[in-house]
Amino acid sequence: MSRVGHGLARVLGIQLPDRALPRPATEGLSRGESIFSIESAESYVEEEPTAREWLAGMAPSRRDLLRYLAGLFPFAQWLPRYNTRWLAGDLVAGITVGAVVVPQSMAYAKLAELPVEFGLYSSFMGVAIYWFFATSKDITIGPVAVMSLVVGNVVADAATRIPDVPGHVVASALSVIAGAIVLALGLVRLGWLVDFISLTAICAFMTGSALNIAVGQVPTLLGLEGVATRQAMYRVAIDTLKNLGTARLDAAVGLTALVLLYAIRILASKAAASRPNHRQLFFFISTLRTAFVILLYTFIGWLVNRNRRGDSAFILLGTVPRGFQHAAVPTLTSSIVSTFAGRLPATVIVLLIEHISISKSFGRINNYTINPSQELVAIGVTNILGPFLGAYPATGSFSRTAIKSKAGVRTPFAGVVTAVLVVLALYALPAVFFYIPNASLAAVIIHAVGDLITPPNTIYQFWRISPLEVPIFFAGVLVTVFSSIENGVYTTICVSVALLLYRIFKARGRFLGRVKVHSVVGDHLLDGSEERKDYGAVNIPRKNSRRLTDGDHEAAREIFLPMDHQDGSNPQIEVEAPYPGVFIYRFSEGYNYPNANHYLDYMVDVILKETRRTNPASYAKPGDRPWNDPGPRRGESAEQAAAADPRPTLKAVILDFSSVNNVDVTSVQHLIDVRNQLDRYAAPDSVEWHFACVNNRWTKRALVAAGFGFPTPGANEPGQWHRWKPIFSVAELGGQDSAAAAAEYSLNERTRRRAAARRRDLEEGGGGGRALTQSKAYGLHQQRDYADAAAAVTANATGRHGGDGAQARAYRPPQQSLLQTRVAVVHGLNRPLFHMDLTSALQSAVASAERREAHEKEKGKAIEKGGVEEGEGGER
Repeated sequence: MSRVGHGLARVLGIQLPDRALPRPATEGLSRGESIFSIESAESYVEEEPTAREWLAGMAPSRRDLLRYLAGLFPFAQWLPRYNTRWLAGDLVAGITVGAVVVPQSMAYAKLAELPVEFGLYSSFMGVAIYWFFATSKDITIGPVAVMSLVVGNVVADAATRIPDVPGHVVASALSVIAGAIVLALGLVRLGWLVDFISLTAICAFMTGSALNIAVGQVPTLLGLEGVATRQAMYRVAIDTLKNLGTARLDAAVGLTALVLLYAIRILASKAAASRPNHRQLFFFISTLRTAFVILLYTFIGWLVNRNRRGDSAFILLGTVPRGFQHAAVPTLTSSIVSTFAGRLPATVIVLLIEHISISKSFGRINNYTINPSQELVAIGVTNILGPFLGAYPATGSFSRTAIKSKAGVRTPFAGVVTAVLVVLALYALPAVFFYIPNASLAAVIIHAVGDLITPPNTIYQFWRISPLEVPIFFAGVLVTVFSSIENGVYTTICVSVALLLYRIFKARGRFLGRVKVHSVVGDHLLDGSEERKDYGAVNIPRKNSRRLTDGDHEAAREIFLPMDHQDGSNPQIEVEAPYPGVFIYRFSEGYNYPNANHYLDYMVDVILKETRRTNPASYAKPGDRPWNDPGPRRGESAEQAAAADPRPTLKAVILDFSSVNNVDVTSVQHLIDVRNQLDRYAAPDSVEWHFACVNNRWTKRALVAAGFGFPTPGANEPGQWHRWKPIFSVAELGGQDSAAAAAEYSLNERTRRRAAARRRDLEEGGGGGRALTQSKAYGLHQQRDYADAAAAVTANATGRHGGDGAQARAYRPPQQSLLQTRVAVVHGLNRPLFHMDLTSALQSAVASAERREAHEKEKGKAIEKGGVEEGEGGER
């Protein structure tokens, strides 16, 4: 196959890459120019990734398929371990949520322009189905305010376009279609798409929706007539103010119910704070306030209207059918689907973001991780099967999830307990539901959505973190208030994506310089020195008198900071240039086709300003000079201008790829163009390109395919390979010959020596022959007491290690272990210009620049010497 492929490539004119370096370079790499010789360092040649390798990694294995199928039913992992303690917690949480969900679901059904029983159907199906597919123990699926408002808009539109179709049929069809879309996203594991919706977008749409819902419920709360609540919020508010004079007795019921709901919550919170021992009791009192208020006003409604069924004093809920009277196969026709096709994207978005954001939040609170894709499966299945019993679209509820979490839920099985309560309410309480005042349900809705409004302190924190996102928040709220929830959702998402794209397109890199830093704890340096009180004049240890920490690491270290201090570092600290003519450039937010041009334009502009052309006489005539290069002043030669210019010539560019994961054809082509441009600028020399912190093999492959990763000698420099010497980073190999074993041995040796010192205080003796050894790896002189080391081995073999001979071998003397350190290069020998960090990249670039300068000096001396000899010969 390889021969066939190469032959086909020749026919098609495809230039296959040479997998190895040019032969002279390869020979240069085999001479061991690094600090280790080939005998001491294990060689390593990095292989390029292949398309076959990528396909093999993407193709699921049998184990992956089994894991995928098992992940679709998470209950199989925890149900076999179910126990009575879990059951007790689930019973309490399930009953508590059930007492809340019954009145809330009926109120939300009114918000969806549906009879109240459809809210109970949705509540039952949500909690009864979700636990099979749940990865969150806290979430509760059912009717929610925002989703109910969206469904209400769909039903209201359908009533005008297809008046012969009942509203619940349209709502069921919407649930099936939206559920199928969400289920498909979950099955193909696209739950990560939800992450494109920012927190500010979610908060904006929730706040705008809460204001819209609350204002829309005020006419029902006050018993007003003639107010169309499906308009934009500001129109509803205006119409409500115009019709305040038509308020009925419902206002007394609604306002008192709303005040009572807030009063119970506030008093319970204060009582829990003052009496911590009874905090759980006050929590349940606060949680059950909705059920208590509904029961109270149901009793009042019965007292007032028991003899006035035909002419009630205030508007009552009316007849509620017993059981699942609307169970049927959902009706899906083109005419029905066309009525909500325009609102389908908003419906799917609301289903996704409300549920995923709530489940993620409570997962972090309770220390577990959800699977967003599996949660989409749960939502999808719930909304597909729910309409068979009459349910409309349902998703996760924030208020009921918070109640369930605080009630001490242990597993998702608590949803079954809630489902049993909902069924009991459907069959046992319909007669009681007749007397529920509509105004009290409106009070429940207003009270529930009040928690969805983003408080001012949160908005202020948004401003502290990211000021640009605060206008996005207010834009979403204003569009929701003055237009609709759907438009508010689209606005916030689109503006957030636009801001993300702007940041990607306009990402700006940073030029880095060197700074020497020292670690300080309290008032002294971490170098084993004495404490120093004067921070302004710290006595920095110098090379000749450096102090080492326990790991033989120098206390002072070199870091790289932006030259312009735009990272917030102290501007009083002087950042040194890496080396004359050497530039370190860091990409800030990835490197791909949207920002490649912006990155490199800025980089080239700064480089051209900070350097001068290598060959000042590259343009022999003024007419050869490009129009944008003015050249020397009139009457001044190019050589004179170059001699007076203090700027260095360009030698190397180091690119920090620590924030780059992938590159593309466009971005790599931009790099090639810039390399060619700078090579012409630095001619007859060539610019070395070093890459640090390249974390992706495919990125390396792309750069190598473009000619990066190894030096490119100039056409006029045939001997450059013999002068170029790479610098590689090496690391010690693991095992008994590693630094870890040496450090362990050193620690045990110091412990034994301290014990021996205490014994010498009591008796005469001790000592031993000392030897001076040279470490082959680092060239550090180390003193070891071999007699003591042997004693340490014996102590370890017969002491606390229980006489195990293996333990004795683990603590060998230095002559057996420390002097046999095995090392290997970190990056491939065939990619010498790919470095593990900026320090090694800078070392390599500086070493190459210094060798090039030394060669130029030698060349100049040889030319001068030749000229002198010719002059002397002429005189003779």
